[in-house]
Amino acid sequence: SIDLYYIVSSDRHQTPRFQPQSTWNHYLLTKPTDNMAKFSISAVALAIGAGISSTTAFAPVAPAASRQNAAALHMSSVAEQSPLAPLTVWGEKIPNILESHKESKARKMEFAPTIKSSDLGLASDDVDGQLAYVKEHAMEIKQQMVDNGAVIFREFDLMKEQDGFVKFYEALGMKTCLDPLHSVSARPTVNGEKNSPVYEAVNKESRKNFFIGMHNEFVGTRAPRAAAFVCFKAAEEGGEFLIADGRQVFRDLKEDLVDKLYNRNIRYSVMELPFFGWVDNFPEFLQPGVMGAVKGLASAAINSKVDFSVDLQWGEGGYDNVKMLQARAPSQPPILVHPVTGEPHWFCNVHSHSSKLRKDRESIYGAERFEDGASQINKSDMFYGDDGDISDEDLEHMDEVTMKNVQFVKMTEGDVVLLDNYKCMHGRNVFDGTRKHGVAWFEGWEGEEEMKAKAQQSKQAVVA
Repeated sequence: SIDLYYIVSSDRHQTPRFQPQSTWNHYLLTKPTDNMAKFSISAVALAIGAGISSTTAFAPVAPAASRQNAAALHMSSVAEQSPLAPLTVWGEKIPNILESHKESKARKMEFAPTIKSSDLGLASDDVDGQLAYVKEHAMEIKQQMVDNGAVIFREFDLMKEQDGFVKFYEALGMKTCLDPLHSVSARPTVNGEKNSPVYEAVNKESRKNFFIGMHNEFVGTRAPRAAAFVCFKAAEEGGEFLIADGRQVFRDLKEDLVDKLYNRNIRYSVMELPFFGWVDNFPEFLQPGVMGAVKGLASAAINSKVDFSVDLQWGEGGYDNVKMLQARAPSQPPILVHPVTGEPHWFCNVHSHSSKLRKDRESIYGAERFEDGASQINKSDMFYGDDGDISDEDLEHMDEVTMKNVQFVKMTEGDVVLLDNYKCMHGRNVFDGTRKHGVAWFEGWEGEEEMKAKAQQSKQAVVA
């Protein structure tokens, strides 16, 4: 990497000296006591890679050719297992959002049916019978997932261990993909093996009092089509897996807010880099140039590490009310039409990304525990697509509507929630004790194209 040193002189009239130095150091450091600031490109890349959370969301930006090539090279070592998460299906713009909103209020919606082994006449330890049932009814189960957003499986000893869990989703014909955070290697696997398809589902003790807000899983240009969350060990207290129907959230939002959000779009602030208080040590006339150079270097660092585009903006605040760079994603629609059924649904991570809503939850669950620099980087917020602020009143309304539609699913060992990542949002309650949940992401499933064709035929029949 190339580190850039600036020697701050006590004599304002002395010419500043920039000294590039090749180094093996991969960190970012400031030394105000020595009047020296050091900025490393690789430092920001590493910090960003460690800081992006599972709830991170970025807008629809086509990846550059160079990024695609880099991803292809990176995939060569794991191509035998899983492809990258698929590109997000943003779909076509809804012609009349208010008419669609009105129609949703009259639409009957069923959400997250439960399949119990005992209801099938199978003992909880009859793993062979459970596997045979899943294979025989695979298309029926997947159709339930698509139609109802999620399917909950209970009393299945088959999925108590990772090998059985893998057999379960393979019997369904689900096609695994890499974790959306793969480009930054931010999520560990359950068994610790690098190429394992089953990832940890935020079980860290240090995050136990952090309420994970409701969100759809998507990072940059990529979003899994579906996911299966499994419980290998339930927390002694709390730790419920949370799900919510995006159709119902869309239905229950205020009409004027739906209109504003859809026509102005939304954009996320996905991280903050609160490292730049030392810029104030420069003579005032030099600060704009230094800030421009730092912003350019930080942009290069981010784009060399991840396969999406962000817009860096200077601000003040962060954790010590000092200069910071805030990374904002391009604007995106908060409401989509479902890739298979064509139903309009909420596809917006405001509940997890809003700084205000997170701070409000701190009054209930306690302050977030930031134990390292990566956690401090992992700060997010949401704005209108034109960078306008969303009022506290509207944020509180979105929170109220979201929580109204949340189901708290207390999972026990072997329980699985199979969900459509577009129609169903997910989150996690705070917990005490030891929790071990896992997740597998899917790029699609066998029979998906047939489902699309069937849905299109039904739609044409209604129009006719």
